[in-house]
Amino acid sequence: MKKELLFLILIFFLLPIFLVVKAASLSFDRSSYSVGVGQTFQVKININTGGETVNGAEFYINYDSSLLSIENVSAENFFPTTTNDTKTTGRVYIAAFVDDPASPKTGSGTIATITFKALRDGVVNLSFDCNNSKVVKSDANATNILQCSSDYKVTVSIGAGADSSSSLSNSSNNNQSQTLPKSGILENLINLAVPGAILFLIGSGLKLIILK
Repeated sequence: MKKELLFLILIFFLLPIFLVVKAASLSFDRSSYSVGVGQTFQVKININTGGETVNGAEFYINYDSSLLSIENVSAENFFPTTTNDTKTTGRVYIAAFVDDPASPKTGSGTIATITFKALRDGVVNLSFDCNNSKVVKSDANATNILQCSSDYKVTVSIGAGADSSSSLSNSSNNNQSQTLPKSGILENLINLAVPGAILFLIGSGLKLIILK
C-alpha cells in the first residue's frame, strides 16, 4: 500500500511538468532609443509564438503623447492582415490575424512598424498593456497564450534627455530586441527534464509492480 501511495504522490508532483503550455511573446526591436527633438524613428513590433500555432494577435502600446506623436503604422508580413487605431491619445492599438483559420501561423517575425516623432526634450517609456493584449492560439477556445508583464518598458530618450554616446545609429545595446518576459531558462530545463522524468516514472512503476 505504501508503495502505491508513493507512486501516486510522485505522479501528482511531476504531472504539471507534462502539462506546461508554451507561451507566446511580443517584443520591441530595441532595448532603448535615443533621438533628437523633431526626429522620427521607427519601432518594430515582433512576435514569437513559442512553438504554438496562432490565428492572430491584438495589443495596445502606451506612450506619453506630450513627448511623442505617431506619424504612421505600417503592416509587416508575419500576418496577412493587420489593422490599427491611433485615435486614442497616448495609446496605439494594433490587431493582426490570418485570413483563413485553417492556415494558422507559427514561428517568429514582425507584425508592424510604428513611426514616432519626438516632440520635446525628455524621457518616455513605451509599454504593452498586458491586461488588454493577447496572442490567440488556433484552438477551439481561442486561448490567449501571451505571457506578459506590466513592468516591461522600453525607454526613449529625447534631446537633452538622450545620451549622445548611444544614438540610434551607434548604440550596440539598442540593437538588442527586448521581449516580454516568457518561459526561458526554466522552460528549457523543463523540456530537457521531461524525457528523463517519463523514463523515471515508467521505471518506478515497473519496479513497484515487480516487487509487489
